[in-house]
Amino acid sequence: MFNNNRNNCNIIDMGKKPYIVNIRDLAGCNNAFRVALWTGDSLQTTLMSINPGDDIGTEMHPAVDQYIMVSNGRAKVFFGDGKARLRFVGDVESNNAIFIPAGTWHNIVNSGGRPLKLISVYAPPNHPYGTYQPTKIEERKPDTK
Repeated sequence: MFNNNRNNCNIIDMGKKPYIVNIRDLAGCNNAFRVALWTGDSLQTTLMSINPGDDIGTEMHPAVDQYIMVSNGRAKVFFGDGKARLRFVGDVESNNAIFIPAGTWHNIVNSGGRPLKLISVYAPPNHPYGTYQPTKIEERKPDTK
């Protein structure tokens, strides 16, 4: 399947189907905190939109490696070996990549004046198929496959 419509931001999880998409366009028009774009058996891609001054929340994935691309915006990234020990701090901006090994505590804070647009890849998947979380607080149950 191919989706290259720049004005269509109807994002649905296309998991386990071949899929070609302009991911930067989708990331740019996504306004949900988190939405699954593609969920397979070994890999998952989600899109995130973080409001100015907000963050993803300090978290750690024990058995999941994560790659995050900053599609648009600026942020501070924090890494550490414990939830209260985020000692490494880095600044990122559009087109920067963030690699997070399994077991690493991390947080990303939007340090810019507009929504931070992120493309996040998990290996293996970290969220249920069809995940849609409109806000950081509100999470909706995904449709089953």
